[in-house]
Amino acid sequence: MLFKITKTLFVFAFILLFASIPGIAQKNGWTLTTTDNQNYTGIVSANGRIGILPSAKILETDKIILNNVYDKESPLGVSRILLGMNFGNLDVYINNTKLNNGNISDWRQTLNMKEASFTTSFNYNSIAEISYTIYALRNVPYSAYIDFEIKALKDIDIRVIGKITTPEEYQNPLSTFRVLRDAETTMPILQTVAKSRLGRHTVGTSATFIWHNINSTRENQRPELTHNKVSEYNNQLSFRKKISKAENYSFAWTASQCSTQDFFDPQSESERFVIFNLLTPRKDLLSQHKDLWKGLWEGDIIIEGDLQSQLDVRLALYHLYAFSRGDSNLSIAPMGLSSQNYNGHIFWDTELWMYPPLLVLNQDIARSLVNYRSDRLDVAKRKATNFGYKGAMFPWESDDTGEEATPAWALTGTFEHHITADIGIAFWNYYRVTKDKKWLRERGYPLLKEVADYWVSRATKNTNGSYSIKNVVGANEFAPNVDDNAFTNGSAITCLRYASLAAKEIGLTPENIWIEVAENITIHKFEDGTTKEHSTYNGDRIKQADVNLLAYPLDIISDQETILKDLSYYEPKLAEEGPAMAQSVFAVIYARLGDAENAFRLFKRSYEPNKRPPFGALAEAATSNNPYFATGAGGMLQTVIFGFGGLHLTDEGIIQKKPILPKTWKKLTITGVGPQKKTYVIE
Repeated sequence: MLFKITKTLFVFAFILLFASIPGIAQKNGWTLTTTDNQNYTGIVSANGRIGILPSAKILETDKIILNNVYDKESPLGVSRILLGMNFGNLDVYINNTKLNNGNISDWRQTLNMKEASFTTSFNYNSIAEISYTIYALRNVPYSAYIDFEIKALKDIDIRVIGKITTPEEYQNPLSTFRVLRDAETTMPILQTVAKSRLGRHTVGTSATFIWHNINSTRENQRPELTHNKVSEYNNQLSFRKKISKAENYSFAWTASQCSTQDFFDPQSESERFVIFNLLTPRKDLLSQHKDLWKGLWEGDIIIEGDLQSQLDVRLALYHLYAFSRGDSNLSIAPMGLSSQNYNGHIFWDTELWMYPPLLVLNQDIARSLVNYRSDRLDVAKRKATNFGYKGAMFPWESDDTGEEATPAWALTGTFEHHITADIGIAFWNYYRVTKDKKWLRERGYPLLKEVADYWVSRATKNTNGSYSIKNVVGANEFAPNVDDNAFTNGSAITCLRYASLAAKEIGLTPENIWIEVAENITIHKFEDGTTKEHSTYNGDRIKQADVNLLAYPLDIISDQETILKDLSYYEPKLAEEGPAMAQSVFAVIYARLGDAENAFRLFKRSYEPNKRPPFGALAEAATSNNPYFATGAGGMLQTVIFGFGGLHLTDEGIIQKKPILPKTWKKLTITGVGPQKKTYVIE
């Protein structure tokens, strides 16, 4: 009898423990829920144009980020992505008491990754239950929609205030409220228009309330609206409403934000988007958003037997989808649309880390990422000329202009040249997967030719007939201004080979010098055959994987003995403060070698120390706190797709070789692979 009681208590305690883990109670792997708002890092809602970062504080949004909209960070600084006007802060009063985290209970937030919705709910004093859901609309990408529901447990009087709050860095804001009219249709529009911090752009933001159960276009059917301009930087619109006990009252707050980066008249365009949302039935508007996300999730990763890994992997893929669009010809910054970190610039993080999973699962987005670079090819050609080289030389940090955007004090901007090869490799891989010969002729080969010419001019011929690439910063940025960096040389070799293949593919004869240089670029070795990171490397710790990138993704080193030597030598040298994706490289290589145990160890190490509560947002490193790190997401996804899943990018397209699963995974399914939308099942 004592055994039975103890066993029952043990099972009950286990169930409580299991249920207390954030997200663990979710059976389908699509939702993350938290009731803990301490030590809080939010999860962004984004649609590739606008990023909305929610707050732990009810009815508040932490920030809005505008993709590809830059102004100088300071008069003598470089460009920085714009912090948008904040349209996501509202005030709700019930019976004249303003709601805040101190007077509510049952606070809960849920991210639904399948529908890209973010819901906050809470109870006020047992007289009302409130929930609201944020959508960064995929179908109307310069706008957002915050859907409210208030359930009255007693008779209540509510007052709701919507706001457009303009950051102080903006210049000369003009805040207005107008009721636009066309025939019998009335359209109330709250609006602020201002210049960005140094005047490069004009930004226009419009917003309004929508009532679902009445005709909100008729003034006599909706609550009376009150405009209150606290200042030009704080523009407010409010309404009051009495709600009877047991009544469910629903409404929405919708807003749009446009700039002269994308529109000649951002003020009017922001109004039109809000009017579109106002006059489109809620069901239709949100169904379009959800249908577009359903299409994105045709490319998915399903893990059976390990719910936490499933949630982690899907959250990574959710962010890559949220930060990008197939119709934009834009790229993804390391922090996506979650923050202004790294000034919102574009690095190799895209081509080497985020791009490969997207190339496998969504070729529309992948095409956008490579087109971003070809649109800036002429600027890269000018840069090569200005530094005394031929061809095209891409910037280490890129913005909307395509010029070098790295702060001048950072040596990476002047010397980290492997980015040019990384871009060329991404271009050939796009053709490998899609076989889009028209794209190859018009965009792919013209860029590959220019980057191949660059590497020929960048290489120095030695007396023994070999070639060196001197004075660079490699992937391991702890070692600046070195000669013959392994990854730089390896990526140049690969890019020159790919340019030759591309020429042949469209019926042209490749330059002989491309092959000569590619076959003779130096890769240094230690006496025991271990690959040397650069010509004078002596065993120092490294910021991230460099040599090991020659095994994956470059496939330059393919013999197992050297691969294992390089793994065992360089893994212990990884610095704790290094970026998350370094371990991902090792994990892919171990998986391809058939070592599931070490692959899984490094897969978990690549992101688990970087997760931040309560949802698991990824920071760049275990010691940093700058989520969301989309680069790390790309790395962990590569481990699953190209490591455990066994997928390879080849000249024959995407093929599978020797997949392998961790012991805890029962099944791995990768759907929507390649243009044929294939499904791969590994058991």
